[in-house]
Amino acid sequence: MIVNSEEDIKHLKAIGHICAMTLKTMMEHAKPGMTTLELDNIGMEFLKKEGAQSAPMAMYHFPGATCISVSPVIAHGIPNERVLQEGDLVNIDVSAEMNGYYGDTGASLVIAKQVPEYEKLLAAARSALEKAIQVAVAGQPLNLIGQTIQEDAKRNGFGVIYDLTGHGIGHKLHENPAEVFNYTKPKDHRILDEGLVLAIEPFLTTGKGHVHEEPDGWSLRTIDRTIAAQFEHTIIVTKNKPIILTI
Repeated sequence: MIVNSEEDIKHLKAIGHICAMTLKTMMEHAKPGMTTLELDNIGMEFLKKEGAQSAPMAMYHFPGATCISVSPVIAHGIPNERVLQEGDLVNIDVSAEMNGYYGDTGASLVIAKQVPEYEKLLAAARSALEKAIQVAVAGQPLNLIGQTIQEDAKRNGFGVIYDLTGHGIGHKLHENPAEVFNYTKPKDHRILDEGLVLAIEPFLTTGKGHVHEEPDGWSLRTIDRTIAAQFEHTIIVTKNKPIILTI
């Protein structure tokens, strides 16, 4: 989507804020002994209270309001009766719709304790997202986002997951550009347009950088069962600093 008016920005900020607050609420409530379904219900109730609806449920009939992935699953984890344990590495991804506009955000966390190996990965994934957002400026190559993520990940001792990407967003959950790569693609000559709405989501890992779909038809785990982390924001590209919508 390309933003064309202040009305667009107002609605995008509204749904972005709801997604951000839903994620924050879920992260604050995540604790040992609760199931991922119970955690998902907290997210669903928050979205309903704010007048929004789950995007994966509405668009793809996903069996949950949010995606909750417990390592080595890193994306599209189905909320179910799995009980969270102290020290679990978990990713929560929240995407929602309101008034015809979509927002998308995500974060990884460790349940109820600090694990040095995990904390280093989480810090690197946050850093990669921050640096990628900084270079998302109108007129710059789209490929600069992936290049920045990959270089920052490598500098911190990690690799990227090649099979998972960011994407355009706005009036649908997934729009053009269909893929915002998390690594450099020299033959990708697309340029960032002013007003373009993007979901940028680095996936960092200690492993080979590929995923495998589980038998449930949704959950994606690292192919070598190594750890991974993701952080995500929805932004509007401008000529200067991008507008981060999911704050």
